[in-house]
Amino acid sequence: MDEILDSGESKAEFVANVLNKTLYQLVIRSTRADGVRNYFDVGVIAYGGAGVGSGFRGALSSGIIHPLSEIEANVLRVDEKHKKVSDGAGGLVEVSVKFPVWFEAVNEGGTPMCEAMHKVAEVLVEWCDAHPGSYPPTIIHVTDGQSTDGDPSRIADGLKQIATQDGTCLLFNLHIDRTGGSAVLFPATERGLPDSYSKMLYRMSSVFPPHLVAAAQAKGHEVEEDSRFFGYKANIEEIVDFFEIGTQAANLR
Repeated sequence: MDEILDSGESKAEFVANVLNKTLYQLVIRSTRADGVRNYFDVGVIAYGGAGVGSGFRGALSSGIIHPLSEIEANVLRVDEKHKKVSDGAGGLVEVSVKFPVWFEAVNEGGTPMCEAMHKVAEVLVEWCDAHPGSYPPTIIHVTDGQSTDGDPSRIADGLKQIATQDGTCLLFNLHIDRTGGSAVLFPATERGLPDSYSKMLYRMSSVFPPHLVAAAQAKGHEVEEDSRFFGYKANIEEIVDFFEIGTQAANLR
């Protein structure tokens, strides 16, 4: 994850920024006059050379899953960033914006994917038992390497069987790699994938959920009936799209 992208950031830094932006957007979409409503519970599991554990730091580090209002109230820090916006007269002006930070880039090597997925299963079984009437969890798994502790396929199949009364969990897999080959996003078949590892991640991924098709099409992606929510050798734009589409929700009231 220390590989440098075209943006000048490492893969770890870029993914951390996308994750921070995704959380901030969830907070904004869930904010009403009375504050942040808990339309979402969010959990982050980090895994690498240091093992498997909560991806949160600070006050949130003692647990894996937290209600959105608790996440909003416990940022690590707030950065100030600059962006250009329209001045209303055909030009652009630079303005400063506040950007909350929950995650910082960490790269410790190692890919204990099986251990990580076992931890996800443990957490989600408990969560689903406590929230039987809720929409089932969506798991967004991001990796830049192959599993170093065995074949995660059977564990992934088990994850997709964990359920609430509303349905089974969704598992989305995103592989980030700049070395050779073309990016693949939301394929409907494994035939164009280059190796056994990419095909394994494809089979591990859930079929593209119908309620997210419109969001994908709005960003210019072709989605077929058999498409999987899977990205391989994703570039910067595709990483952003993957997160934005995968965290879409409707009917927040």
